[in-house]
Amino acid sequence: MNEMPMGARPEAEPLAEAVQSASRALVGVAVRSINATGADVTLSQYRALVLIGARGPQRLVDLAQVLDVNRSTATRMCDRLVAKGLLRRTRLSGDRRTVRIALTPEARALVDGVTERRNAHLARILAELTPEQRSAAVAALTTFADAAAEQPGTTPRDGRTGPPTP
Repeated sequence: MNEMPMGARPEAEPLAEAVQSASRALVGVAVRSINATGADVTLSQYRALVLIGARGPQRLVDLAQVLDVNRSTATRMCDRLVAKGLLRRTRLSGDRRTVRIALTPEARALVDGVTERRNAHLARILAELTPEQRSAAVAALTTFADAAAEQPGTTPRDGRTGPPTP
């Protein structure tokens, strides 16, 4: 028998299943968009590039925090991206201990290319929806993103703070 976790509401199960299904579809779009570029980057590495591109040059510790990973994990990821020519490290002149990471022009072109491909994939999918379905999707996805703090200027309902994560 399928038991519900304590505190779970039966009406939340179809919603959770729908969100998971949509999430799988969106991850598939993202992966296909990355693969279409021929770039040798993982989805996690691509996410880091998007965050750095959106937030600008930043300290490694700040990237680790927004990715919600250990600093050593972020360091290894950035080492790989530096080796691939997608990130560059620079030391601040006023504080030689502080290292900032930033996108290279190649990384910016990659992020822009993947975004274009992803938008084209999404446009084909969304063209299958009626205007009413598109309006309902906008409302539902905006509400979901607000709850997850994925839109600029929002914070999740659990009180965490932090920048949006594309």
